Amino acid sequence: MQPSPIIIEKTYDASVEKIWKALTDKNEMRKWYFDVSDFKPEVGFEFQFSGKGSDGTEYVHLCKVTEAITNKKIAYSWTYRDQGGDSLVSFELFGEGDKTRLKLTHVGLETFPTNLKDFTRESFVGGWTYFTSEALPKYLENN
Repeated sequence: MQPSPIIIEKTYDASVEKIWKALTDKNEMRKWYFDVSDFKPEVGFEFQFSGKGSDGTEYVHLCKVTEAITNKKIAYSWTYRDQGGDSLVSFELFGEGDKTRLKLTHVGLETFPTNLKDFTRESFVGGWTYFTSEALPKYLENN
C-alpha cells in the first residue's frame, strides 16, 4: 500500500494571479512562507531556506523546481541537508469565479527519518495547515 500524501485544499477570496505571485515571487514568499534564498518559477531552478524545528534545531531545506505552469501549478522537490529523504510539494491553483482554490500536495514523507519528531506526518500537517489557514490568508488580506 502506498503511503498517503498530505493534501490540503483551501479557497481564498483572491485572484489566481495574486496567489501565484504569493507562491512564486521571492519577495512575496518571504512575507508569509519562508525566507527563501532566491526563487524563480522555472523547472530546474534550485533554492534553499532554513527553518527551525520544534526543539530549535535548524534544518536547511534544499529544493528544486520540477514543474511550473504559470497561474496553474508550481512543484518542487523538498529535501534536507544532512538528512535522508526526498519528497515533493506541489501547489495547484483553480480559478472559481472571483475566488481561487489552492490544492497543496506533499508526497514522499515516508522517506524521511522516522526517529525525528519534526519529520512526522503530524508535524508536516501542522506546518502546512498553518501556512494555508493562517499565514497565507493574513498575507492576502494585507497585500
